[in-house]
Amino acid sequence: QVQVVESGGGLVQPGGSLRLSCAASGIFFSIYTMGWYRQAPGKQRELVADITSGSITNYADSVKGRFTISRDNAKNTVYLQMNNLEPEDTAVYYCNAKCLRFGTDYWGQGTQVTVSS
Repeated sequence: QVQVVESGGGLVQPGGSLRLSCAASGIFFSIYTMGWYRQAPGKQRELVADITSGSITNYADSVKGRFTISRDNAKNTVYLQMNNLEPEDTAVYYCNAKCLRFGTDYWGQGTQVTVSS
């Protein structure tokens, strides 16, 4: 059974930091591209950042220089370090595990990030 579980969301003041974690089980983690997406109220879900099996990273323009995605294959976990948070970063953040080779695509349940004073 595949499980993708996010953690680390919460309320933070503008300029603050949070680190999200996503633990995946039931998959051959190291071959998956892992991604973080977010969805704000009334908006479509958008890609925040992803990291390939070879640790090549990709970021949305809005988070470049502020967010860092990383992975630990030994722990089957992907992280999103978010610094200098802005109110516009408020959203539900979702973790995604995708493998083009197998045609599989899994989502977590999401974790709320709220940036507010």
